[in-house]
Amino acid sequence: MPDSFPSRTELANRQLARLRELYQAVLPTNQFYQGKLSSAPSDLNQFFNSVPFTTKPEIVRDQQSHPPFGSNLTFPLEQYTRCHQTSGTSGQPLRWLDTRESWDWMVGNWQKILAVAGVTKSDRVFFAFSFGPFIGFWLAFEAAEKTGCICLTGGGMSTSARLRQILDLQATVLCCTPTYAIHLARTAVQEGIDLARSAVKRILVAGEPGGSIPSTRQEIEKLWPGARVFDHHGMTEVGAVSFECPLRPTVLHIMEEAYLPEIIAPHSGEQVARGSEGELVLTTLGRAGSPLLRYRTGDIVRSDEKTVCACGRSDLALVGGILGRTDDMVVVRGVNVFPSAVDEIVRSCGGVSEYRVHVNQRGALAEVSVEIEPDPVTKSPDGLAKKLEGAFHDALALRVPVRLAAALPRFELKAKRWVRETG
Repeated sequence: MPDSFPSRTELANRQLARLRELYQAVLPTNQFYQGKLSSAPSDLNQFFNSVPFTTKPEIVRDQQSHPPFGSNLTFPLEQYTRCHQTSGTSGQPLRWLDTRESWDWMVGNWQKILAVAGVTKSDRVFFAFSFGPFIGFWLAFEAAEKTGCICLTGGGMSTSARLRQILDLQATVLCCTPTYAIHLARTAVQEGIDLARSAVKRILVAGEPGGSIPSTRQEIEKLWPGARVFDHHGMTEVGAVSFECPLRPTVLHIMEEAYLPEIIAPHSGEQVARGSEGELVLTTLGRAGSPLLRYRTGDIVRSDEKTVCACGRSDLALVGGILGRTDDMVVVRGVNVFPSAVDEIVRSCGGVSEYRVHVNQRGALAEVSVEIEPDPVTKSPDGLAKKLEGAFHDALALRVPVRLAAALPRFELKAKRWVRETG
């Protein structure tokens, strides 16, 4: 890594230059943005003040009106080489096309994530997921390949088979969701596999907030002796966005030479003060084939109060990573409850193999309850449930009933632990 990093002024100047280049490519031919944009901005403030937000529902409507890919395309279809789609966990899936140039730009961003995590061409990277239509799998694989790593695919394998491959092929880096890292380790215990024999030294996680939740990180690192967790985040719509600060675990840096970020109040749309919580808005500066300008991601974040991080970077720092999503938050008796907060409480208590949250919104006031599947070695499951109820009350000042379950679902991709009951 370099000894020095761009200052805030340097970053802003580079962002403005790339934004103007994006305008030059998009304005003449991109039907979706022709009605939103005029001439290139003279400065970033003019851009923020004159360009409306882009929202996911807006993109959904556009793809419905112009099937199958929508009108947010800057070039003729013949220039596009990749098609991916969102997971659909927060609504209708979106399809996204990329040109070779846009794809290479996103792969380059992923290579930065690997570099900051200390991954080099001497590493063997195991990808513990099935290679479906979601963009992150493919970007991670090609970034590792371009870095010079030996790339080991875990597609189409059972959890047990993946564990054997990780050990037999001496993988040094594991890529998966936080939930699946825990599931792999617990399966290893059940099958008598000692992960202390594993060569894995780095576990790169994403897809859930768990990588920046201290108790979840600690659990993963305890289950995988000698390995360190590195978090990052991204979206199909924008690509890989952030990497974990090498000096401050649970802090994510936005790659500001690739993205123009803002943090806004979800209801008013006004930018919030530094150090405050709000919704992350992103403009992709290098994805000209299918760009997004001032895209409301729905991710709730909180910026660091300091403009320069302890690591020397001026790139926007998100304390605690992705705290939650605007569509995931539930208000229970005046308390904003995010999935990340519930995960922190459950993991801190220990002794829970898996859990599920039920949100009852049938009445005037939302109610939350939790099911837990205790670890097989737990001596007093009833006591664990009582302990967890007390932890919820202490942390949230809410009564959250906890009941026991014999078995709960396991997840390879994003965990779907929240069940909403309405009507």
